[in-house]
Amino acid sequence: MENETNNEVEELDRFQAAYREAVEAWVAAIRQEEALAAVEHSVADIDKWEQAGFREEELRTLAKDAKKKYEAALRMKYYDFK
Repeated sequence: MENETNNEVEELDRFQAAYREAVEAWVAAIRQEEALAAVEHSVADIDKWEQAGFREEELRTLAKDAKKKYEAALRMKYYDFK
């Protein structure tokens, strides 16, 4: 847009990068959880699998939060509201 400043673009870039990083971390956690589900399970393996599931949920929440922030910044830019 012609009226946007470098600061506005940089801010959107930061929100977008944070969202992408959060999604990548979430995807990695999903893959880790899936890998643990693909082995024969001992009690210790089941505990690791369960912990991986908790970590996946935590990273999912972080990705969703980052998405909300990025979407809010885009709404503010294009529609001037949150």
